[in-house]
Amino acid sequence: MIIRTVEFDGSVVAPEQPLPGELPQIAFAGRSNVGKSSLVNRLLGRTRRAVARVSASPGKTQALNFYRVNGAFFLVDLPGSGYAKAPASAREQWRRLVRSYLAGSRLLKGVVYLVDSRHPPTVGDQEFVEYLAETGVRVLIVLTKVDKLKPSQRERGITGPTERRLGVSEDQIVESSARTGEGAAELLAAIEALLEDES
Repeated sequence: MIIRTVEFDGSVVAPEQPLPGELPQIAFAGRSNVGKSSLVNRLLGRTRRAVARVSASPGKTQALNFYRVNGAFFLVDLPGSGYAKAPASAREQWRRLVRSYLAGSRLLKGVVYLVDSRHPPTVGDQEFVEYLAETGVRVLIVLTKVDKLKPSQRERGITGPTERRLGVSEDQIVESSARTGEGAAELLAAIEALLEDES
């Protein structure tokens, strides 16, 4: 897949709010501070002029943000989960919004779920992936920030713990780095396959 155009098409802040269009959707999700916005910008080729907001403070994405890619599908940036400093009421509002979207969008083709490669998947990660399995949404796991790992960690392999803890297969996991671009081509190919799958 070659990214030619990216346009921000609006945000959804409440479950009852209509989505901005009828295109197929690929959603990006993950815990706050996992590097989601940085990866979205790298993937869309917007490393100089970002489309997804990147901040040193996690928890900045507080809505479903829709980016129209190539005029063909929406990349949907979901609020990060597990951000302890946000008020409990705000975290619950984000959770309801995300779950309503994941369970109710008939045009959602798959979810790209990000996990920090430097740490084992958390209980929250497990719960989110289990929820996706219950809804029947296809999931692709992306291990982020692999450029920060020691060579010895890469040599031992980092996908095993993720496979076991999240109950996914090796072909559902992509190793990536927003800084170096590693894994971007593989991830784009996987997204293209999700979009083309009619089952």
